[in-house]
Amino acid sequence: MFNPRSLVWALYTHWDAVEGFVRLSREFAVFTSEQALNCIAKVSPELDAEAQGGVLRTLVNAAVLQSLPRSSDLQINAYVLEFVRGLTREHELGLTAVLQARVAAIREATEGLNEGMKGSDRDRVRRAARQLAELFRQISQQLDQDRHAILDLAETAKSSDSSMPVAQRYRRVLEAFDKYVEPMNQMMDTGPEGTFYRYLEEAERSLDWAVEQLAVQGALYTHRLQLRQVAHQAKELRRFGRLVAQQCADTLLPLREELRQHNALSSAVSALLGQVRKRGLKRTLARKTPDTSLPLWRNERGFRLQLGDEVRGIMAAARNYVPQTVAFPQGLPVEPQDQLELVDEAGIRAHLRQSLPVESLLDWLQTHYCQLADTTLLRLFHDLQHEAGWECEAAPEVKATELHTVRVLHHPHRMSTAT
Repeated sequence: MFNPRSLVWALYTHWDAVEGFVRLSREFAVFTSEQALNCIAKVSPELDAEAQGGVLRTLVNAAVLQSLPRSSDLQINAYVLEFVRGLTREHELGLTAVLQARVAAIREATEGLNEGMKGSDRDRVRRAARQLAELFRQISQQLDQDRHAILDLAETAKSSDSSMPVAQRYRRVLEAFDKYVEPMNQMMDTGPEGTFYRYLEEAERSLDWAVEQLAVQGALYTHRLQLRQVAHQAKELRRFGRLVAQQCADTLLPLREELRQHNALSSAVSALLGQVRKRGLKRTLARKTPDTSLPLWRNERGFRLQLGDEVRGIMAAARNYVPQTVAFPQGLPVEPQDQLELVDEAGIRAHLRQSLPVESLLDWLQTHYCQLADTTLLRLFHDLQHEAGWECEAAPEVKATELHTVRVLHHPHRMSTAT
């Protein structure tokens, strides 16, 4: 059993050598000590033979490189190989069968989530949510790795020697399109034959429904948060899967449909762009020695930003902007009959309390306050008879009362003692 701390420290101190071994492993699954020393000398030419041997022994002792039984050959630790390939984008193209199996597992986990919600089994719901989250993570990781693997295949094909036969140069590209891109497009079809989007939509609906039910049932916030986060992963995976499928098809389809002619310069540029994509511009150009420098030149040009005539016109109009004067309409004269009357309602109530009992409230108002308008008298009549402080009783007979402009047919309301 290897020591993880020693292994991580060896990766940190001898990262360039480990990265060279990972690239070498794409051609040789197992390599000899001589090949290992040559790889170390290639990435660290400033070291002498003794120092190169010390680097090799350090990597073997830290279990970065492992010796094969019954042989002196070496191979890279499987965990180190997977870790470094993931960081340096050196993954091989995966199998669509593995991706299809993981997509099919989404449906099984979704069914477990639905059954757990129907049976009120919280443990099964959380277990299904964890399973869905792990499946989403694995599918997203595989899609990202396969995308970079396809881009690497295309870059390798473009940077190959132009004298190589076209069928040989683009053989791996055509195989990748037939064995990976085409089955993946069929799986991600939005029609009834596609399973990727359909299973993800079912998982999204089940997760959203589970979150709503747990909120109604008063479940713990952490449980609802877990399901909500898994639902967000499902939505992001749908978007990422569509993006990867489109990018892979756009990369390989032109090469499949039309095999372009390449010369030595275009091959070198394609190889260099592949290294820049994986390592970055600074690290890629820093490794170039004077003998292997790019056969190009550089011309420094100043940069100046100028505004177009349309932008100038807009800015000039904004600077010279003068707000328009808007004439507001004058107030219309108010007719005397439209003005509100000022009524001393407290005095009227006191006068009514002193005049109790009153046989007809409307007639009493007309007699004592005939100067008020008809609408004011009717309002006071309505308000006083419905107030709780009076005992009001309507007479059975109907009586007509003449006001200023209208005649009111009403049942006289007798106002008696105030409570």
